[in-house]
Amino acid sequence: MNQEVNYFPGLEGVIAAETKISFLDTVQEEIVIQGYDLIELSKTKSYVDIIHLLLESQLPDEEEKQALEQMLKRHYEVPDDMFEMFKLMPKQTHPMDGLRTGISFLSGYDENIDHRSGNKERAYQLLGQIPNIVANSYRILHNKQPVLPDEQLSYSANFYYMITGNKPSIQEEKIFDRSLLLYSEHEMPNSTFTARVIASTQSDLYGALTGAVASLKGNLHGGANEAVMHMLLQADSAAEFEQLLASKLAKKERIMGFGHRVYMKKMDPRATMMKEALKELCEQKGDDRLYLMCEAGEKLMEREKGLYPNLDYYAAPVYWMLGIPIPLYTPIFFSARTVGLCAHVIEQYDNNRLFRPRVNYIGERQLLSN
Repeated sequence: MNQEVNYFPGLEGVIAAETKISFLDTVQEEIVIQGYDLIELSKTKSYVDIIHLLLESQLPDEEEKQALEQMLKRHYEVPDDMFEMFKLMPKQTHPMDGLRTGISFLSGYDENIDHRSGNKERAYQLLGQIPNIVANSYRILHNKQPVLPDEQLSYSANFYYMITGNKPSIQEEKIFDRSLLLYSEHEMPNSTFTARVIASTQSDLYGALTGAVASLKGNLHGGANEAVMHMLLQADSAAEFEQLLASKLAKKERIMGFGHRVYMKKMDPRATMMKEALKELCEQKGDDRLYLMCEAGEKLMEREKGLYPNLDYYAAPVYWMLGIPIPLYTPIFFSARTVGLCAHVIEQYDNNRLFRPRVNYIGERQLLSN
């Protein structure tokens, strides 16, 4: 049955919601977060500043920032039973599945789970707890002792410490914090849309975030950063990496870390910031091999396919240089994006309409024979 309908595969270009949270301005080439350019914010502000901006709709002054950081620290702890649960999970469990299970597990401890008015407080609590879940679910599944939070460290430094077991240098803390900031919010990607769809049913915040984890796990979304690093590790030099990419192109294989539904004619501006961070780390460690490889791949893909790096392409080697295990790249992405997801879920509740799209049916009509 053919009908005259407007059909947009993948909902590309379809406006699904009105929001005051963020906007990808392709004309001005800006990622707008509550009215501010995200890239400009990343040069002078921290991830905690962005948490306040997204949940309170304004940048904090120094007193508000310190109060927010102290509140997050009060929420670092997770139920003791959660660590016992991680010990019972199959050892091959992917960290994103551990994260998804951990968030869902927390819901059972919320006695007021159906009271939507408390979602901002839930958001702050989850922002405190999720780094603990990310780091220690992975450590327990790999037969390592959990690293408990250190409240003497900043929010981002503590997250890094729980992951690696090492306290970061000033440079490492700054770069890791910047990566969290850049991942914090990005308008309406698949995981955010998933969270808003779930919230539109009046489901709870934990459920919306659990669905978003499942979405972000896919290698066409958050999982791309892991794929990029595995690809980089297949080469030992810029020349070898160019040969690897050329071979993949000849075989018409998809190359992760390039192209974006929105940034089609230029590099993702967040990738530019992570490229600078990678160069800084390589110079500090006296090993520029990964930087040269990435730059060579960037030039080849622009020349051969007219494609440009997205954030995952340069975030992956940055995390590698920071000593972060590859399976944690996507959970870290989610942890950073939690604040943006919570802001969207709260906004969805405040002006809700149930998502219920239609389809363009292209099958046959059948008649029952007598």
